[in-house]
Amino acid sequence: MTKKTILTLVKTVLPLLLGVYLIWVFFTGMSEEAKLLFYKAIREANYFWIVLSMILSFVAFLSRAYRWKYVLEPLGFQTKFSNRYHAVMIGYIMNLTIPRAGEASRSAMLYRSDGIPFSSSFGTIIAERAVDLVVLISIACLTAFLGYSDFLEIKSQIEIKFGGTIPNSTDSFSLKMVFYSVVLLVGLVFSYFYIFKTKFRLKFINFSKDILVGLFSIFKLKQPWSYLFFTFIIWGSYVAMFALPFLALKETAGIPVSGILLAFIAGSLGIMFTNGGIGTFPLLVGLVVAFYLRRDFIIDSEAQAVGNALGMLLWVSQTLIMILLGLISLILLPKNYSNDDESIKLSGK
Repeated sequence: MTKKTILTLVKTVLPLLLGVYLIWVFFTGMSEEAKLLFYKAIREANYFWIVLSMILSFVAFLSRAYRWKYVLEPLGFQTKFSNRYHAVMIGYIMNLTIPRAGEASRSAMLYRSDGIPFSSSFGTIIAERAVDLVVLISIACLTAFLGYSDFLEIKSQIEIKFGGTIPNSTDSFSLKMVFYSVVLLVGLVFSYFYIFKTKFRLKFINFSKDILVGLFSIFKLKQPWSYLFFTFIIWGSYVAMFALPFLALKETAGIPVSGILLAFIAGSLGIMFTNGGIGTFPLLVGLVVAFYLRRDFIIDSEAQAVGNALGMLLWVSQTLIMILLGLISLILLPKNYSNDDESIKLSGK
């Protein structure tokens, strides 16, 4: 077994195992009474709002595929909308298997269908992610401003829930030390290969140059306002598709906007840690929702059950729509280019 195969297995299996463990924590953390209330909430939910949420997610997927053309055009590439859409959806289902592998898959699929060089399109995706990160941070700042005290209290609960440093405790183990150790190890390994392996260094330099070309393409947009418009549509759809299921349960229909946004940020963070947010997304969203339900004097077991039910409804519905549309895209995406085809499809050629 090669080192590359082992690394791929580690990147795939470890997050998946963490997600499975958190699903186990999700259910075992509820009492028998809470589990009955959980299944009751799932059965009695108004699925009209769930379906509407899934439709809005489809709008976001279409908008993301359409927006992609604005950063590809300055590089001289013309692509079909349908191919960009299929590449985006395949990227989403790849993220369900290997965290953060979707970006690379999108570039690979666009090369397969349109012959766009991997490194060039990958640079545009990095630019896209940079813009999306700015939007997400802006939403997080707005959320913190609207409910700062709630933000701090929920943050403390999440740290305790996931084994982080418990406030005022000097004996608890800090996850920060693990994070810093991993970063240091990765940095040392990269430095070794970059300094002592000439072939690796040259490949890295050339790859970085291509990525920078794609990254800076965002500053050469012919239609910057159109790009910003679709960015607004994407994130407006994301927030709306997350908020609508709150209306599906009578207990959560009255949660304030600040609470919905806090749950949105918590769920977004959860997706970063495991394959497609398995385990982390419903757990974190449920924790935030339960926090607000307890403030409405709902007993702890019911608050936990309803919060977990909403988190699971959101995660399952969005995961199902991504898998369904992603599998369809895998079938429909044309294979016009192969790895041996060096031709590049430039506009006007």
